[in-house]
Amino acid sequence: MSDVTTTGFLLLVLAALLVGFAKTAIGGAASISVAIFAAVLPAKESTGALLPLLMVGDVLALRAYRRHADWGVLLRLFPSVAVGVLAGALFVSAVDDTVMRRTIGAVLIALVGVHLWQRRRGAHAVPTGWARHGAGLAFGVLAGFTTMVANAGGAVMSLYLLTMGFAMLGFLGTSAWFFAVVNAFKVPFSVALGLITGPVLLLCAALSPAVVAGGWLGRRVIQRIDQARFQQIVLVVTVLSGLNLLR
Repeated sequence: MSDVTTTGFLLLVLAALLVGFAKTAIGGAASISVAIFAAVLPAKESTGALLPLLMVGDVLALRAYRRHADWGVLLRLFPSVAVGVLAGALFVSAVDDTVMRRTIGAVLIALVGVHLWQRRRGAHAVPTGWARHGAGLAFGVLAGFTTMVANAGGAVMSLYLLTMGFAMLGFLGTSAWFFAVVNAFKVPFSVALGLITGPVLLLCAALSPAVVAGGWLGRRVIQRIDQARFQQIVLVVTVLSGLNLLR
């Protein structure tokens, strides 16, 4: 970590600011931080360095939105997410960074395409019955997988909550609890894979104030966004995140 240049460190500060902003405003924006960290640090080190910062952001999000979570949805998601995290850990140990990154980017863009296609043909009603359970299973596995291999689960979770018809505060509260639990679950796997080390934690300590500043900014911004604009921004940021991962 000592070979990070001044310019590189400033880019990491910007990425940490975006982490805090994503946690309290537009969740998919954290995928931009993924791209910045991967550009400045070796890919696997970047994944390890980002996770503790995301956990700092989780604390900020819980303080702001913890009362707005839908625990029924969360409890249905967690088992399939655990499967996705385990699959992601195996994937990280088996493939190179390029394959991993491009696979996730392609999946994110495909999900946005499916979401827009459903809206265009009028199939935008909230799924019920088996369709609801199937969506929870599929999105849960995918969210667990993408968050383990590239900390890119925010965009997947955003699409799932939009599909389920969540209003803005419910969206933010449910997402806050989801990632607080899932990111904590990922820590032992990240340590075992050598992604989190002493130097990584020192870097995270230096970047944490930027996460806090980003969280403050996000709370101010979200108060000025209406529901329709919120959904549009989530979809646009998800597409941009996917394109970044395809590079």
